Amino acid sequence: MPRTVSSLQGDTVDRLCQRHYGRTDLVVQVLTHNPGLCALGPRLPSATPVVLPDVASPSPTPRVIELWR
Repeated sequence: MPRTVSSLQGDTVDRLCQRHYGRTDLVVQVLTHNPGLCALGPRLPSATPVVLPDVASPSPTPRVIELWR
């Protein structure tokens, strides 16, 4: 279920994604769920409501170490 958060002074969508998801590759999804957010500029005004969609956690990729080739 999507949740709504309020931006802090000087927040960017990237920073919101990093703070709430722990990664920034979800910026496009957040902007898709928030039409008109781009019109506010790169730095969001304080207390701007932003809808954060639910996303699946990335599956950890196993680290492979090759000793010999």
